[in-house]
Amino acid sequence: MPKFLLESTFTTDGVRGLVNDGGSKRAEVIRSTVAAIGGQTESVHFSFGKYDTYVVCDLPDHKTAAALTVAVRAAGGVQTRVTPLLTPEEVDEATGMRLTYQAPGK
Repeated sequence: MPKFLLESTFTTDGVRGLVNDGGSKRAEVIRSTVAAIGGQTESVHFSFGKYDTYVVCDLPDHKTAAALTVAVRAAGGVQTRVTPLLTPEEVDEATGMRLTYQAPGK
């Protein structure tokens, strides 16, 4: 299954919900949601950095990742960004592909 990084920032309402629910409950909601769509959560982390949460998970495909993003953002409480992650072997395969490309203006 493809691996994804979900980075989220809480809205003001989302922070209020976090204060009420706590981190453990939010992490369980994340794990349950990912499992319900056929995925598996590798890790859930809270942060004081650019984003408030970082989730690494395996999802069935990119379409499922897009559906998850839409559902989470539509529910409110967080702004979420989803990034596909590649293994070193996938990068090896990609860099081994020979493509023809012309840069703009050349």
